[in-house]
Order: sequence, then C-alpha cells, then structure tokens
Amino acid sequence: MKKQRYVLCLLMTGVLLYYAVPRLSIFAEGMEGWFSLSWLILAMFVLAGNFAAVLYSPKKGKKGTRQPERKRVLGR
Repeated sequence: MKKQRYVLCLLMTGVLLYYAVPRLSIFAEGMEGWFSLSWLILAMFVLAGNFAAVLYSPKKGKKGTRQPERKRVLGR
C-alpha cells in the first residue's frame, strides 16, 4: 500500500513539474528568480525522497511461511 502512495506522489510531482517548468524563469532577477530556483530544488527533493522510498521499501513476505529458528549452543 505504501509503495503505491510513493508512486502516486512521484506521478503528481512529475505533473507539477510538467506544468511549472515552462512558467518558471530561473534567470530572472530578484524574488522571482529565487522563488523559481527554490521551488525547483524542493521539487527535486520530493522526487528523490519518493524515489528512494520506492527503491528501498521492504519486500512483502509470504504469509504462513516461517524459517526455523537456530538453536544456540552454549560454550562455543
């Protein structure tokens, strides 16, 4: 379930970037340029975080299967 949420966030961020990038001007002077640059940096952090969460999310284990526990031998 969480993996689907991460993928959905990646897709939504991609859509936001698709609409925003043509309208942002990084080389503008003043606050407009700073806003554009900071917005793009924040979007890249969001993409990187969600992408890392998708890649490193734990795999689902099969229900009902257990590995036998090892017995510890004292004195060795």
